[in-house]
Amino acid sequence: MAEVLVSAGLDEGLVWHHGDPMREQRTMEAGGGSVRLSNRPVLTVSGPERLSWLHSLTSQHLSELEPGQATTALVLSPNGHVEHVLHGVDDGDTFWAWTEPGRGDELFAWLERMVFMTRVELAQRLDVELVWVGRNVPLVEGAHVSRPSEIADGREVFAPRGLPVDAEPVGVWAHEALRIAAGVPRIGVDTDHRTIPNELGLLGTHLDKGCYRGQETVARVHTLGRPPRRLVQLHLDGSMDALPEPGQALVHGEREVGFVGSSQRHHELGPIALGLVKRNVPTDADLRIGEISAAQEPLVDPEVGLHVRPKL
Repeated sequence: MAEVLVSAGLDEGLVWHHGDPMREQRTMEAGGGSVRLSNRPVLTVSGPERLSWLHSLTSQHLSELEPGQATTALVLSPNGHVEHVLHGVDDGDTFWAWTEPGRGDELFAWLERMVFMTRVELAQRLDVELVWVGRNVPLVEGAHVSRPSEIADGREVFAPRGLPVDAEPVGVWAHEALRIAAGVPRIGVDTDHRTIPNELGLLGTHLDKGCYRGQETVARVHTLGRPPRRLVQLHLDGSMDALPEPGQALVHGEREVGFVGSSQRHHELGPIALGLVKRNVPTDADLRIGEISAAQEPLVDPEVGLHVRPKL
């Protein structure tokens, strides 16, 4: 069967599947396959002060980042709300990072304004695309650098656009299903303009570092141990044909208690989604998304202590 493309949404134009999305998911879980994520904007930061500069601007501890070590860092608003994400890796000379589609220009412009007299050089890498590959896929010859992925024990490779990969092609349906199953949120899809890192289990945030924009909110909520909302995995009613749209309201009883982000059909779990729900919603409460019923599995402790997202 010929490849089917994504027809709408954030990943429009990418390959949706290559004929059998359930088999493609099993291929990824077995350590094989390659997924072209060519719509992810890529940028690089080079120069002797690149890591200390990024450390001062973002929520992550980056000043002592080792070459090849994957990291995720957030750019927060002064009130601690998540504005941008950098999924990065340093190769010893250059910090490589990707962000979500549609956010690259804005993120790059903000970083440029923050350079001042720092010895760093920024570049938008339109010649580079992101490719996910399984752990058993041979080294991608000609790639710039790669980073371990949180999804299905694979790697995210920063490669010249169109570089051949010696692996079975897989579509983004499979990639999204395994991402949701792993409880990994996409910034701007599973979050909104009010999201703070604490609601995501402190994703991309390091508490033991110096000041950065938005730190006061993160530290205060962490100390109190009560984020206003929490990330959950939703197990949807499998008898319904439709999946919810991103942003649809999550309802408990007659009350709106959050929203659903991304959703997909998983080869074992069936239809699943991620959502943000209010802290005071019982963790065993059944929720509704329109006519779809949903059971929740917490990914963030709703009550007290350090909020760590478990591996599911």
